Amino acid sequence: MAITLNVNGENHDVDAPPDMPLLWAIRDLVGLTGTKFGCGIAQCGACTVHLDGAAVRSCVLPVAAVGGRKITTIEAVGGTPAGKKVQDAWKELDVVQCGYCQSGQVMSAAALIAANPNPSDADIDAAMDGNVCRCGTYNRIRAAIKHAAKGA
Repeated sequence: MAITLNVNGENHDVDAPPDMPLLWAIRDLVGLTGTKFGCGIAQCGACTVHLDGAAVRSCVLPVAAVGGRKITTIEAVGGTPAGKKVQDAWKELDVVQCGYCQSGQVMSAAALIAANPNPSDADIDAAMDGNVCRCGTYNRIRAAIKHAAKGA
């Protein structure tokens, strides 16, 4: 099935079965590999992208459900005000350890800051729920989100 995906502001015509997860279309057909595969069941958050600004798990979202909506990946989130603030905070506070989960963490945090520039701890918990970091950098992630919010 031919489908046009708008990824990071550019249209990409891809030939994909309608049930192909968006993750694989982004990685294998569009060629953007910053979005990671973690679990394949939307439980770890490594595959998080923005769909019309909302954080979604791309590993379980079929391309047929995306339609003409705007997809933003880790490669372009720094071009948004919230994404830039989050990425800057991540660097300033040295959040990353192994880094595998971080694209999903950043995408979830950027969606949170864009929707709620002054999140409470409960807001952060809700937005980041399901983003797993095997290295345990949760305290640094929370600190970076709060740091990004101060710059919002």
